[in-house]
Amino acid sequence: MNKEITKWNGKNKAVTFSFDDGITQDKRLIEILDRYGLKATFNLNSDLLGLSGMLERNGKTVTHNKIAASDVAETYKRHEVAVHTLTHPNLTKLSREEIIKQTEDDRKALEALTGYDICCMAYPCGGVNNNKRVAEIIKEHTAIRFARTIKSTHNFDLQTNMYRFNPSVYFIETKKLFALGEKFVNMKTDKPQLFYIWGHSFELDAEYITWQRFEEFCKLIAFKDDIFYGTNRECCL
Repeated sequence: MNKEITKWNGKNKAVTFSFDDGITQDKRLIEILDRYGLKATFNLNSDLLGLSGMLERNGKTVTHNKIAASDVAETYKRHEVAVHTLTHPNLTKLSREEIIKQTEDDRKALEALTGYDICCMAYPCGGVNNNKRVAEIIKEHTAIRFARTIKSTHNFDLQTNMYRFNPSVYFIETKKLFALGEKFVNMKTDKPQLFYIWGHSFELDAEYITWQRFEEFCKLIAFKDDIFYGTNRECCL
């Protein structure tokens, strides 16, 4: 990451969010983000759009209904849409050709829905969902320029590997989320620092973090004169 371009509108601090799967709870989440002037990137599986599902999480049954393809542009119009592969496989288990297809075909389908170029992604599937081999294939054979992992750093330091980018915190780590939020808001720095938060909106229904607590966090982090608020692309590239 170039040190000069990370001074976001002349500011040394930036906040960005990233949410996976493209599910209907995103609509409620976006209402909260918009209320506080926050920006996020939403990572979608284009072959799964419109499908319905249920998940058992945290002792609760929650819906996992995908946004309809016809609703993508309108739902995410103030944010960013990014790649999450066609069908959400673990890329470390796929061949080179399958990795390229899952990534590139998803990108092209999402570009057709949104009307703009897409160059960011989040690796699908939990656990070990990326490795050096997968990152090199994506770097060398796709139009992707940024790919997020699920490994929390619990810090705000800038990173040089844009194809295995580690987020600051998974938002269901509630204590860490708020502790880092307080630290970031109060921090004075003369070097660029990025607070990157990720998760899934269905986890709010499952109450790993409640909707109320998430809004409290947004209120904590928002409307600070020394912070730039942007999408993954705006903050990381």
